[in-house]
Amino acid sequence: MNKFVRIALLFAFCHSMAWGQSMHFSQFYNAPLLINPANAALSPEYDYRVGVNYRNQWATLPVPYSTTDVFGDIKIGANRNVDHPNWLGLGIALFNDQAGSGNLSLMQYQGALAYHIHIGPSSMLSFGGSAAYIQRSVDYDKLSFDVQWDGHKFDGNLPNKEQIGIMKTNYSTVNLGANFAIFPSNALYMKVGVGVANVNQPVETFYSSTNQIGLRPTLNVDVLVKPNFSVIVNPSLFAEMQKGALEVVAGSLSYFDLTGSKRASDVSQLILGVFYRWNDAVIGTAGYQYNGLRIMASYDATVSALAPYNTSYGALEFSLIYGSPFGKNKGTTMYACPRF
Repeated sequence: MNKFVRIALLFAFCHSMAWGQSMHFSQFYNAPLLINPANAALSPEYDYRVGVNYRNQWATLPVPYSTTDVFGDIKIGANRNVDHPNWLGLGIALFNDQAGSGNLSLMQYQGALAYHIHIGPSSMLSFGGSAAYIQRSVDYDKLSFDVQWDGHKFDGNLPNKEQIGIMKTNYSTVNLGANFAIFPSNALYMKVGVGVANVNQPVETFYSSTNQIGLRPTLNVDVLVKPNFSVIVNPSLFAEMQKGALEVVAGSLSYFDLTGSKRASDVSQLILGVFYRWNDAVIGTAGYQYNGLRIMASYDATVSALAPYNTSYGALEFSLIYGSPFGKNKGTTMYACPRF
């Protein structure tokens, strides 16, 4: 493989390498199965949940990329007639990531299993695992190489003396995670989650070389505080590390009641928030929640050394999540955290 193709593939891979060879969302709190398999069906007021996340990043650079996440999870065995029920959580997710002029593509199919155990009236432990099958591809016909330079321009009709067409590779990976939550009152909820992705350290390569994907430990801290009936403050932190790459995102969401109603069935909230990704971007977030439906949008303003090159346009991200009890349970509430 010549020097130029190495450079081309480096640019194609740069977005994943920069964040520890993994996909990421600024709205990490809206991609629960990506950050920790123990989050499967860890949803106190809902029996099932479905969601979609979409991220478009670096649109002003030669190597823009987009990431999509579609997921769903469901409770099994939760008994609403028990004061402190335990339950099994099942989740599935589909991730797609595309980057660069060579259409470097990732498709990930993931299944997750978790168990949530009350260890007292105001605390809970969750354990989970997931397995994923990943397919990667890159289209060499859409890349230019040094031998295709005719002295004035790149001519795609000239032979590239490299690969032709689409190259593919695939592998499987295993992830593990756990959460510990306490909720001493209806005005406070705290959760700490830890996980390890790529436990089996699979090999990912388009060639015969060995490119072993490193372990990716994760940490997530989530706090909900309700200072009064009309406002909920939700500070959170997410961190992950892989092969020397580090991502840390911290900030807070605030939920503002728009109804003035004290009935749990009348949920209408304005959501505003600000986060900071360490050494990269300031993230502004806004959204709206109506009962079980939540719609959110965020914008990453680049503040790193990349800002002059992408005019501070980091990323635009959207999420849509819906959760609900099963039909016979509508109007009732089972919760393992404050009834916010």
